[in-house]
Amino acid sequence: MAAALGGARVGPRSGARRAKKLSPRRHRRPYSPDVAHSDELQRFTPVTDPRPHDTAWPEMTWPVPAGTELIGEAIRLSALDPQTDAAELLAALDHDAVWAHVPGRPTGLADFRATLQQRCDLADWQPWVVRTRRSIGGLAAGAVVGTTSFLDAHPRDAWLEVGFTLYNPAMWATAVNPEAKLLLFGYAFDTLHAGRIQLKTDTRNHRSQQAIARLGAHYEGTLRRSFRRDDGTIRDSVLFSITAEDWPEVRRRLAQRIQRATA
Repeated sequence: MAAALGGARVGPRSGARRAKKLSPRRHRRPYSPDVAHSDELQRFTPVTDPRPHDTAWPEMTWPVPAGTELIGEAIRLSALDPQTDAAELLAALDHDAVWAHVPGRPTGLADFRATLQQRCDLADWQPWVVRTRRSIGGLAAGAVVGTTSFLDAHPRDAWLEVGFTLYNPAMWATAVNPEAKLLLFGYAFDTLHAGRIQLKTDTRNHRSQQAIARLGAHYEGTLRRSFRRDDGTIRDSVLFSITAEDWPEVRRRLAQRIQRATA
């Protein structure tokens, strides 16, 4: 504190600036990712029930009855038989681009047939083989052009996933995939009484993400570090869903896409 001494003021040097005291309010703690994450958790807004007056939903019918076929205008989906379908399917899918984002590329026919048989034997899978009903992309009617599956079926909770979808590149950007989705979704919602269908894809597979979004599927989030790729890296999976409430609009979109593809 300054004091008077012989008429002179004793204190800080003339012109010197006084140190500014930081009030607790103005004090900033160093940034810490852990602290930031904690703050985010504290600020999280709880999700509310979008269907507060929902009624009981029936269990989903499962498994798919033997001999079921889904027949459209351009394609036909039949239950996959590894013994009779593996060779044609392997030939249709033997392209690097097909397996770029899908693990488990087969090393040969025996390997592929064994993998398909394992999936057919799972209680919660229903693999399908896709055949053309007319000439498409330079391939004749009746050609095996791809595969897709119902998988991870949960009858009690009334949902399943549509996945492991692979097509000969000649079928890309044609009516084949939209019509396959129309047939699969229609059967799942209208016959099996599913309440939800989910779809997943690799974060690196932008083409697939965009194709799923164009269906009208809702992006639900990204499953981080969820699946091993063939190169040993672990992928993040982008998760989409379509519910029974979404189905009428999704059906309309698919019908429009098929119409454009066949115009």
